[in-house]
Amino acid sequence: MVKNDRFERIYKQGMCALEIWVDRETGVNYLYRQSGYSGGLTVLLDSDGKPVITPNENSESKYL
Repeated sequence: MVKNDRFERIYKQGMCALEIWVDRETGVNYLYRQSGYSGGLTVLLDSDGKPVITPNENSESKYL
């Protein structure tokens, strides 16, 4: 993976492609699920319904 990529996969589970991706600019986590020829992507939410955000100490983003 090139270091300039905006998104980074931080988790992968099983053969059915359940993955968590992080937007390096905003820190927002996304859940990706693939099955056969279809798939879906959604924001990963915490128990309060807010987006899960991974802090990035190296980022100068206004979103963190």
